[in-house]
Amino acid sequence: MRNVGIVAHIDAGKTTLSERILLKSGVERRMGAVHEGTTVLDWMPEERRRGISIGAATTNVPWRGHEIHLIDTPGHVDFTVEVERSLRVLDGAVLVISALAGVQAQSEAVWRQARRHRVPGIAFVNQCDRQGSDFLRALGDLRERLGMAAVAVSYPIAEGPDLVGVVDLVTRQAQRTEAGATHTAGAPDGLSDEVELLRQELVEVLAEHDESLVEYALGDRDAPADVLGAALRRATLEGRVTPVLCGSALVDVGVDALLDAVVAYLPSPLDRGAVEGAQPGGGRARREPSVAEPLCALAFKFLRTRRAEMVLVRLYSGWLRPGDELVNPRNGARERVEAVYRVHADSIEPLSAAKAGDIVALSGCRATGTGDSLCAPGHEVALEGLVLPEPVVSLVAEPVAEAQRPALAAALAQFAREDPTLHLREDPETGQWIVAGMGELHLDVLAHRMEDEFGVAARFGRPRVNYREAPLGAGRGAAKLEREFDGELVSAEVEVELGPDPNHEGVEIHLGPTADLGEALWADTEAALRHGAENGPLRGAALGRAWIALGEVRLSGTGAHELLPVAARLALEAALEDTPMELREPVMQFEVDTSADTLSQVMASLLGHRAEVSEVRTEGNQASVRGIVPLAGLFGYASLLRSASQGRAVCSLSPAGSRAVPDRPEGRAAARGSGRGSG
Repeated sequence: MRNVGIVAHIDAGKTTLSERILLKSGVERRMGAVHEGTTVLDWMPEERRRGISIGAATTNVPWRGHEIHLIDTPGHVDFTVEVERSLRVLDGAVLVISALAGVQAQSEAVWRQARRHRVPGIAFVNQCDRQGSDFLRALGDLRERLGMAAVAVSYPIAEGPDLVGVVDLVTRQAQRTEAGATHTAGAPDGLSDEVELLRQELVEVLAEHDESLVEYALGDRDAPADVLGAALRRATLEGRVTPVLCGSALVDVGVDALLDAVVAYLPSPLDRGAVEGAQPGGGRARREPSVAEPLCALAFKFLRTRRAEMVLVRLYSGWLRPGDELVNPRNGARERVEAVYRVHADSIEPLSAAKAGDIVALSGCRATGTGDSLCAPGHEVALEGLVLPEPVVSLVAEPVAEAQRPALAAALAQFAREDPTLHLREDPETGQWIVAGMGELHLDVLAHRMEDEFGVAARFGRPRVNYREAPLGAGRGAAKLEREFDGELVSAEVEVELGPDPNHEGVEIHLGPTADLGEALWADTEAALRHGAENGPLRGAALGRAWIALGEVRLSGTGAHELLPVAARLALEAALEDTPMELREPVMQFEVDTSADTLSQVMASLLGHRAEVSEVRTEGNQASVRGIVPLAGLFGYASLLRSASQGRAVCSLSPAGSRAVPDRPEGRAAARGSGRGSG
């Protein structure tokens, strides 16, 4: 079994590769095309309309006696949460890059995510059939831009429009594609020098980590294919090297070799070993990847099709059958599994059982959220959840007619349940909803899906940047609230502290060492503090890069606990008045690829949007500019960039945190737009 995700920058050919895999494995009889809107895995109408992936799509393919659970993830930065939650439950990753563009901004972002989750990977240099493709340049890009210990495992035959196959450097066998079929033969004589040079480099790199190859690296003996392959697998599983393959998914070259590499070099659930989590009563527990262990699973995504609403889970141990009762350690809820399904895009197939290692969909789990664990009763273990980015753009939404208000509220709540990076807040003064997300495209897709999937027409305001107010130092506040109930004076007195947290763009709220509250009272108090953190003292923007701690609590009289949440919020307001603050704006890392003769115009357009350029590279007639730019300057920038470059520039973006709004006219103008209306 292999649990593998395909990750890439947008337009690297990731979905085309996934569609080709479905065809080659026999799961589909025809190959879908992105430009025709006929893809299987991009099944949502909005995906087919735009020609991009929006949600992570799950499928299951057989290959040479192995079962591969495959997740095709989006390549656009606005949907990075789909990559994050997929990598959280996967055992391996395939990074796809273009042989023309090489490593791009989102390539770096998704590879960082894979590294953070310690997911071993292989790289596939796609589009080697395109004019100007350069496999060796892409290989160098992987090493330079990603710091990857990349080793070539295949080499293209007749790179460019005449591409006909690839050579496996481990076996020295060539896989040629002719008349729609792949044939294996010896390597062409004309490639022997390149093949032998790269193979020797592979042996030498692996010998640095594996003693079994030292004698072959230092002597004249040729490394046998089985010894070399076994050493490559060990080094890949340990994350010491990354095998790099090549080909073209569009013309079916190198895809067989890629699937062989997935089976040969990426880990099975057994290779990944046990998982560990927290027990509700304290302490830690492990679950081995075995059906003999109690069931333990992690819910990572919601899937809503025309037939059902389900939650996708990865099983780490045990068996799961329809009718089983599960426990959610986060809230103690008991869930009765109505059905278990194998998922293929938006199609589902009922299963009689699922086992450790499987990725399946469950119906009936209504109290489960993204990142929750599900366990066998009496064996609860809360696995590590998801690390989610904070929303950076918001807009207001309201129904076109008052009669549609309940339908709009229900639709927004459903989308927020499915997408944890979508934040909702109803403005009590205007009755509008403030909808916050990861970018313009994220919110634009939401608006179109609202009408497509729920038949709800709504008015949406223009997107605005989510500014944050961050503490520059520590502050403390106290509040005492008194009420008379049934002739008894009841009081709640509390202290609140806050301070800067430069490692987290949002707000962390926790109990201080002197506070001791029950679970229910703490939940109410935390909710009050989080609500109070939505309005900072400078411009009414939400707090960010901050921690808030509930300090000493003194309750007096029956019912005093009902006053505590209000007292805590008042104490937070007092603490904010006592704390120096700064206004911060979200920034993006950008990379613009353009022709060298339009570089000066592109640079001028970037600097006019307060960009900080960190690197300019030129190679032939191509130029690349990298740096940081405030998100506020990017609305409508795509049209300006097309004009500045005569339509020849492409801009890639990825989140890069935030920075203080500069004390100059454009900064003050931006700050004036950061109040309650912008969320």
